[in-house]
Amino acid sequence: MYGKGGVPLKIWRYISLLLFGLLFTVSSLMVPAVSAKEKIVYHVPIEETVEKGLSAFLERALTTAEAANADLVVFEVNTPGGAVDAAGKIAKLVSDSPIKTVAYVNNRALSAGAYISLSADEIYMVPSATMGSAAVIDSSGNAAGKKAQSYWLAAMTTAAEQNGRDPIFAQAMADEDINLPEYGAETGKLLTFTAEQAKKAGYSEGTVSGIEELYSILGVEDADIRTIEESFPEKLARFLTNPIVIPILLTIAGIGIVIELFSPGFGIPGVIGISSLVLFFYGHLVAGITGYESLALFIIGIILVLVEFFVPGGIIGLLGFTSIVGSLFLASGDPVHMTISLLIAITVSILVFILLVKVFGKQMKFFRKMILTDATKTEQGYVSNPNRVDLLGVEGKALTDLRPSGTALINDERVDVVTEGSFVSKGSSIIIVKVEGSRVVVREIPESN
Repeated sequence: MYGKGGVPLKIWRYISLLLFGLLFTVSSLMVPAVSAKEKIVYHVPIEETVEKGLSAFLERALTTAEAANADLVVFEVNTPGGAVDAAGKIAKLVSDSPIKTVAYVNNRALSAGAYISLSADEIYMVPSATMGSAAVIDSSGNAAGKKAQSYWLAAMTTAAEQNGRDPIFAQAMADEDINLPEYGAETGKLLTFTAEQAKKAGYSEGTVSGIEELYSILGVEDADIRTIEESFPEKLARFLTNPIVIPILLTIAGIGIVIELFSPGFGIPGVIGISSLVLFFYGHLVAGITGYESLALFIIGIILVLVEFFVPGGIIGLLGFTSIVGSLFLASGDPVHMTISLLIAITVSILVFILLVKVFGKQMKFFRKMILTDATKTEQGYVSNPNRVDLLGVEGKALTDLRPSGTALINDERVDVVTEGSFVSKGSSIIIVKVEGSRVVVREIPESN
């Protein structure tokens, strides 16, 4: 049998089968390329001290990754630790993220850094990395109270358990009473893992030479890798909210205001003082630690203090001072650290005030326009009462009994007089023996026989 053009049907069948096979092969090769979704990976650094400003940056990073439907977030950790409350907030962000998270310890993950790393789904470390030493300390560098230590120990335990890690090692990082001599953490020492020890204890999924090997192990070396860096405002906010910087800012503000009180007009010290307070609130606002309500409360306090200068009473000024202090505590969110910072700032400001007054003999010029400083002095020709020195030695007559004071007639003028202490009867002759301003002292003239 023949088909069109005289070609046998058998040949047409072979041609059709060949075309169908080619079409099937091409389509099978093209489908994966079309349907395959390129993976998206976000690389986020966690560096330097852990403080509240860092939590704002990491919140932005995770929000961005979630909005992009990312497949993985890699946190490159290199931190000596930091604030417990900030670490707690960061750890919650990491553990609650729907995206797979990996902590890549590139150098050290100590204290709060260890806690954050334990909150990630997986941990990888470079050969020289360390992780642990997570004892909680107060702002003075001493061991925190039992309540804080208990909370921190529970938090470390939870972070380990939620990702299937043996909690005893997390506890040993925070509690020196746990004895793990095989890891160099006998009683009295906190546990700090090396990369090999972490892998042995199941706290690390592996040791990698660098970020490229990590991407290869995770199977994302060909993925769309996006790095999120801190913006300048975020870096500035982290610096300004550092526990060491806060008392310095408040101290500079106090010194600037004190010096301004001794300066004419409004000058550089006042600008520096106000700028320090502005930076304090700016850092806490950008870091997301506080809202505009603290700034509004501060401005209200300043207004009330200024009103007190013109409305006496003290109550308005007290309310203003309370509002200012309250705004600082509201902005900080850490009452203990803020109390210490304020005590430092107030103490230094008082010392500067005493130094300016006692050593340099400065006088406050800020209040000169509101306080009357003019005085009428005798040296300038002012007298409170007329001085009757013209009556000295003049004789007269007592118009009333002088007991010892009374009235006398002197040169046809009624004058209030006082005796030296003796009684002088009415009508007696007197002589003026002393004049002290308006005080005229008289003595009786004995009658001659």
